[in-house]
Amino acid sequence: MNNSLFWKEEERRIIYSSRVFDVGERICRSPDNTLKTFAVLDTKDWAIVIPSLESEHGPEFLMVRQWRPGIQELSLEFPGGVFEKDEDSEHAALRELKEETGYAAGKITKLGVFNPNPAIMSNKVHFFLAENLGNAGSQNLDDDEYVHAEKMPVNEVLNGMGKPPFIHALMGTALALYLRHKNYTLN
Repeated sequence: MNNSLFWKEEERRIIYSSRVFDVGERICRSPDNTLKTFAVLDTKDWAIVIPSLESEHGPEFLMVRQWRPGIQELSLEFPGGVFEKDEDSEHAALRELKEETGYAAGKITKLGVFNPNPAIMSNKVHFFLAENLGNAGSQNLDDDEYVHAEKMPVNEVLNGMGKPPFIHALMGTALALYLRHKNYTLN
């Protein structure tokens, strides 16, 4: 490990707080002993679930379509959301799957953990594969969620990534983990 790259945090403060995240400043000492201030978004960890189904048409994903206010567009993506207080990652994933789709998983597998943008964000995103799905009732959405669950052929999702409505960057990360898990190889 190259210790000449490490910075030491001297101070941190919150400069703005909202329901979703805090904007903080981190005052850090560089390897050459100078102080610099960095803006950081502090938020809870998230879980993203890849619900996988087998149908008469082949493999499908259960996805959610929802409005994304940051870009003012609809996005088709895997269910997911923010951890609740003291919630572990697997429970968060199972809860978000049920809340957003009305389905429960008979089997859940953790695929990996990433930082969404470690330059400016402090949280982690935990990715799961949900299999052996069964209908568990109706959706149980938050008061600001309007979400439609829909089944999509896996190939359509793979071929559509990076084009509307498959515009959420973390879905690309989820798909990469899914393909690794399925031992997909490029020829």
